[in-house]
Amino acid sequence: MWTEKQRGIRVSQEELLCKNACGYYGNPAWQGLCSKCWRERARPVESQRQDTRPRNDGTPLTFSKFEEKKNIEKGHRINTMRRLFWGSPSPPKRQESSESQTNALKAYQSLEPGDFTGFLKILRSPPSQRLQSRCTAFLNTMEAYHDLPVQKQSDLVQDFYQSFAEHFSSFTEAQATQIMEHVEKLIMTRLHKWVFCHDSCDDEQKDLALQRRIRSLNWVTPQMLSVPFPDKKTTVTSDPFLSAITAIIEMDAKRAPQDKLACVSKCSQHVFEVLSSSNSEPANADDFLSGLIYVVLKANPPRLHSNMQYVIRFGLPHSLMAGESGYYFTNLSCAVAFIEKLDGPALNLSPEEFEGYMLHQRAPSTRKKRQQFVGDTQHLLEEIKDRQEKLDQGMDALNTQLQTWVKAVHSQLDEATAQFALVQKEITAQADISQVFSSSTHEESLQGDQEDHSVSTVGSWDLSAS
Repeated sequence: MWTEKQRGIRVSQEELLCKNACGYYGNPAWQGLCSKCWRERARPVESQRQDTRPRNDGTPLTFSKFEEKKNIEKGHRINTMRRLFWGSPSPPKRQESSESQTNALKAYQSLEPGDFTGFLKILRSPPSQRLQSRCTAFLNTMEAYHDLPVQKQSDLVQDFYQSFAEHFSSFTEAQATQIMEHVEKLIMTRLHKWVFCHDSCDDEQKDLALQRRIRSLNWVTPQMLSVPFPDKKTTVTSDPFLSAITAIIEMDAKRAPQDKLACVSKCSQHVFEVLSSSNSEPANADDFLSGLIYVVLKANPPRLHSNMQYVIRFGLPHSLMAGESGYYFTNLSCAVAFIEKLDGPALNLSPEEFEGYMLHQRAPSTRKKRQQFVGDTQHLLEEIKDRQEKLDQGMDALNTQLQTWVKAVHSQLDEATAQFALVQKEITAQADISQVFSSSTHEESLQGDQEDHSVSTVGSWDLSAS
């Protein structure tokens, strides 16, 4: 599985698909089968399970009388539940008017994607009374029979999904999927406290075992998993996978299977983003699985096994069998299976080295850590030097530009001063001309007055002489 030349954990696309070659994603929890093939295989085995103790005459004994009575009572109880879920076959059900059904279907078709509140409003409307009654009856009965084995509860929930989806057989696949996701959220939000980590299974013990296993592997480094970290030229102030770690931890706080799947998808998308920024080439499936294993080891998510089993048992089949969410969940299952079976060769370690790490007798090489620290410090110094050089270049360019600007300003000031001096000279010259013109005009005026006076005097003299 692992060599020095290989990068990441090698898992081919064929290994992720169902072993029955149906084209859907398989899962290690279902022995490599998809949910559909697993249920088809598990149900006949469960129904044919019988006691093979021999009779006294050598013929096999199928059931004892006590077991027969117990199974008959159990069958009556299951039949009673089915009648409560889906109604009795007799008397015939009153057919709803076609107009009412058409109105209800139109209302569901007008739903916006992800509008769960709008779905609840439509479900409470009079045209959807029958669908609401079915949901209410199913929820009440499941809560009343919450002590049933969790696998039986899973079968009943899956049967309810299939039966409920028949009402929307005329819808497009996208519309029917959207409505069934709302139905799943409505049903499982109510049933979460009854069916999650059920007493009839050993999920809690497996959660503790998985947590101890992950805690014992806290010494595993990204280099051992061949996880590509961001390029050395990229400044990283914290773990680049922190967003992915936070997303996978949030899964335990969700109640609907689709919301838990959304956390897995969010985590996986963050892993791909980090890997894409770490390499010049696109991230491949092997890098992704290695990164996801690292995230799970770093996060050690609470009740991881229970959360995954909850999604497997009560999630919509199409969410796990195909699509983006199915691919991400299958890889998460592979990551958990890898962690549970992790050994030395998978990390390029000898069995002795691996055992020493597990017993805390060894630790990742101090020399390697020192070399990594020296390399990181040298890289940081080089980065600071590069930034200083860029800053100096910027300052030089700024000084040059400033000097050019100052020279231009001085030149403009000199030109303005010269123009101002010329203007001032012109103003002075005009003032002198005005003054001269004013003086000459005044003299001419005085001279005219004197001439007028002389004329008037001569005239008077002439009059006196006559």
